[in-house]
Amino acid sequence: MIQLYGLRLSNYYSLIKALLIEKGVDFEEVKAPPTQEEDNLARSPMGKMPSIGADGGYMSESLAIAAYLDRIAPEPALLPADPFAAGKVVELVCHLKLDVELVARRCLPEAFFGQTVSDETKSTTRADLARGMRAVQRLMVCNPYAAGDTLTLADFYTFYTFGLSSGVVQTIFDEDLLAGHDNIKTLLAHLAEHPSIARVEAEKAG
Repeated sequence: MIQLYGLRLSNYYSLIKALLIEKGVDFEEVKAPPTQEEDNLARSPMGKMPSIGADGGYMSESLAIAAYLDRIAPEPALLPADPFAAGKVVELVCHLKLDVELVARRCLPEAFFGQTVSDETKSTTRADLARGMRAVQRLMVCNPYAAGDTLTLADFYTFYTFGLSSGVVQTIFDEDLLAGHDNIKTLLAHLAEHPSIARVEAEKAG
């Protein structure tokens, strides 16, 4: 059985939990906050969450874990069989992670943890998020799923990217990150009802 380490408040923890449920893989949740303690660094070299324990070892980073899960539980497939289509899914995932979620995360300390970020950081974050959203919009298909007519890994990243990023933008800038992106809003509402995601969100709230 796979051990899933982390905390339910983490969007990436929730993403991996949803993937485990989607794949029908047996797992147990192990509460493990992000620390620089040696036991946590053994699981996740940067001390981040989530990480998993499997096959006598540990693995961190959501994309790596997702790739591993797709190998051990090929169905349902979360990447298309066509190589180019699979590459386009990963391309969208990368832009969601790097150009939206990680950019919004710069302001996370002030948004959710009572710290302060500089006005310069806020200014560059706002500008970079606008660029990131334009990039994501170019790649989003939303017909009806993020990358086309089939649920893929990109949908899970879409849901958990905007769950965090929209909250940060609303709190810091009093703005709707998805203003003008009605196709993404519709997709998010659809994904919220998907069984694996709905279970994760219900258990998080419970």
